[in-house]
Amino acid sequence: MNFTVIERVGKKARILDQTSLPTALVYHEYDDYRDIMQSIKKLEIRGAPAIGIAGAFAVAVAAEIDVDMEVAQYKIILSQVAREIKNVRPTAVNLGWGVDRVVKVIENYDGADMDELRGFIWDEAQAILDEDKKLCDKIGENGAELISDGDTILTHCNAGALATGGIGTALAVIYAAKKQGKKVSVYADETRPLLQGARLTSWELMQEGVDVTLITDNMAAMVMRQGKIDKVIVGTDRVAKNGDVANKIGTYGVAVLAKEHSIPFYVALPYSTFDNDIPTGDDIPIEERDPSEITDWGGVQTAPRGVKVYSPAFDITPRELVTAYITDQGVTPGGRGE
Repeated sequence: MNFTVIERVGKKARILDQTSLPTALVYHEYDDYRDIMQSIKKLEIRGAPAIGIAGAFAVAVAAEIDVDMEVAQYKIILSQVAREIKNVRPTAVNLGWGVDRVVKVIENYDGADMDELRGFIWDEAQAILDEDKKLCDKIGENGAELISDGDTILTHCNAGALATGGIGTALAVIYAAKKQGKKVSVYADETRPLLQGARLTSWELMQEGVDVTLITDNMAAMVMRQGKIDKVIVGTDRVAKNGDVANKIGTYGVAVLAKEHSIPFYVALPYSTFDNDIPTGDDIPIEERDPSEITDWGGVQTAPRGVKVYSPAFDITPRELVTAYITDQGVTPGGRGE
């Protein structure tokens, strides 16, 4: 990959601004946790694993603030900051998961050296990033066993290196299959309203020399009916205890179409995206976005002023539509019974 999504630079977090893609590679260095929060909210950094890493880095950056107080008091403040960070985006479980891992380090620290505590926090944030790289590799290796030479895969949104600390989740499968010498091509849904498939997935795949064809979201049914798609692979922001999947809006429709056309529908994810505290997909909080992302995308007015807008960022795909879950642990059957 010729880019890095997030990394530590001294006492700062360096983040790739994905809102500038595909036309420019722009990086920002943040030394204020509130700026990282805004980066997550504005989708400069996005994708469940990536924002989990960003959340951990945000706590580490917050810990670098120079204060005159005892460690015990500062631990309380950092825990409050952590709660603030976790609430930036509600749907992806990884954000809270990453922040909580760092908070556990803070809570378990029983020393009195502020710099030592800061070092432990950064170490844990970096460990989350390093672990994600390994998880992505395993997801790719496990998923590649499901891919045949010559397969054409449909994907929705972006679940690649841009969404993680490594080579991705759904796209990791494609990269791993390609590395094995298999010829794989991809159809990428543009993914309205923010065009993550058009701006990010197609760009990323082209960087890696993968044959990719961009289509609008409402073309998926047609290409399936024409026999152009062998498998569908998507990522996810949270999987409930019963196996229901929260992913970018439009995923549910793709899953319904895949079942209708007898095409396997796979969900790729690390263990950290499973949430056993959420019983079903109905219990997953769904983020709603600013209406302007639909009515004025890219600063261009595309709808009449004053029109009512409903803009959920995610939808729920029931377990019954999932063929299998591709994880770092292996491949687990879903509910389609295939």
